[in-house]
Amino acid sequence: MKNVKCAKCVKCGKEYEATPTTTTCECGGILDIVYDYDYIKAHFTKDDLEHCPDRSMWRYRPLLPVEPDSAPTPLRVGWSPLYKADNLAKVLGLKALYIKDDGQNPTASLKDRASAMAVVKAREAKAPIIACSSTGNAASSLAGNAAAAGIPTYIFVPSRAPKGKVAQLRIFGATVISVDGSYEDTFELSKAAIQRWGWYDRNAAINPYLSEGKKTVTLEIMEQLHWQVPDFIALSVGDGCTIAGAWKGLKDLYAAGFIDKLPRLISVQAEGCCPLNRAIQTNTPWEPMEENTLADSIAVGVPRNADKALNAIRESNGITVNVSDDEILAAMRLLGRTQGVFGEPAGVTGTAGVKKALELGLLDPDSTVVSVVTGNGLKDAANGIKAAGEPMLVKPTMEALLDAFEENDIHP
Repeated sequence: MKNVKCAKCVKCGKEYEATPTTTTCECGGILDIVYDYDYIKAHFTKDDLEHCPDRSMWRYRPLLPVEPDSAPTPLRVGWSPLYKADNLAKVLGLKALYIKDDGQNPTASLKDRASAMAVVKAREAKAPIIACSSTGNAASSLAGNAAAAGIPTYIFVPSRAPKGKVAQLRIFGATVISVDGSYEDTFELSKAAIQRWGWYDRNAAINPYLSEGKKTVTLEIMEQLHWQVPDFIALSVGDGCTIAGAWKGLKDLYAAGFIDKLPRLISVQAEGCCPLNRAIQTNTPWEPMEENTLADSIAVGVPRNADKALNAIRESNGITVNVSDDEILAAMRLLGRTQGVFGEPAGVTGTAGVKKALELGLLDPDSTVVSVVTGNGLKDAANGIKAAGEPMLVKPTMEALLDAFEENDIHP
C-alpha cells in the first residue's frame, strides 16, 4: 500500500508494518494507520472525486488502507444522503442543520462502513471466518457484508440485543451466540473464542482498520458540503470507534489539502452510560459504568476505543453532552416529525445532544451543525412505539372514528 506508511500505537508511539492481520501494540495500546500525505496529494484530488462514478465509500480508496488489487465488498456501503434540515433547525433555533442519514446503508447502520473494511482486510489475510462481539449493529453489519462476500461469521451479542438486530443476524446466516451478561462479558468471551480458533477479528479494540472504514462518513459529509467545513459535527458515542473514525477522516482531509480547517465535535452519550464524556467533564481518567440506557448501540460501560475517542474530543476542542432516555425518545419523535427520518435510539442521540447543547448554552445558535444519524429506527421498533405511542384502535364505523377523534382532540 503506497499510500500507507505504518500502523502506530496511540499510547507508546511504536510503529508496525500495516499488514492485514495487524492488531494491537505489545503495550496493549490501539494502533492508528499513518498515511503518506505527500503521496496522496500527488495522486488524489477533488477533481478525481468530481469525475468518480462510484457512489460508495470506496470512492475514497486513495485515503483507505487497502491493497490496490483488493476488490470492494459486494454490498453498496456509503454515500448516504445528507439532508439540509431546515424544519428541525427552525424548531431548535439553529442557523443551519444538516442530517447525515447513515441508516440507509445496506444493514441500516453506519457500522456497515467498518464491517465492509473488515471484510476486505479479511480477504487480504485469506481468513476463512470473521468474528466479533457487538451490542447489535456491528454484528448485523458484519453478518450482512460477510454473507455477501461468502465468508462465514461467528457473532457474540448480549442477550438484551433488540430482536430486530438478532433477526438480521439469523437471516444473514451468522452463527449467533447470545451471551447472558453485559457487553463487557460478551466482548471477553468473543476475544477468548477468536484467540482459540484463530478467526479474523472485527472487534474495534483489536482491529485498527475499523476506524478507517468509519471515517468515510466524514469524508462524505465534507464532499457533500462542497468542502465547506461546518462549525460542529455531532455524533452518538459508545465504544468510541465512530467518533475516533470521524475525527481521523477530518484530519486526513486536512492533511491532504482537501479542507482548510477542522470542525469541532459534539460527543453525545446517554446519562446512564457516559464513561467517556464523564472523563472529559471531570478531567480524570475514564472509569467503567453500568449500561443503564435504552440506547443499546451505545450502552458500552467499558469503551474499547477510549484512547482514540478521548483524543478526538480533546483535539477538536469538542463539546460533551449527556442526554436522558426521555430526551432520546423525544429526539426520535422530533426528527421523524420534522424531517421524516426514523432513527433508532442510539441513532438519534447525536441530535438529542444538539438540542440539549443549545438549551445549555454550549452551542451558539448561529452555528452550522451536522448531526449523524447512525442507525435506522426499524432496528428497534419497540422503542419506536415507546417514543411515538400506540395508534388509535377504532371500530369500523364513522361514529367510532368521530368519537376517537374527539377523545384524542383531533380536528381534521
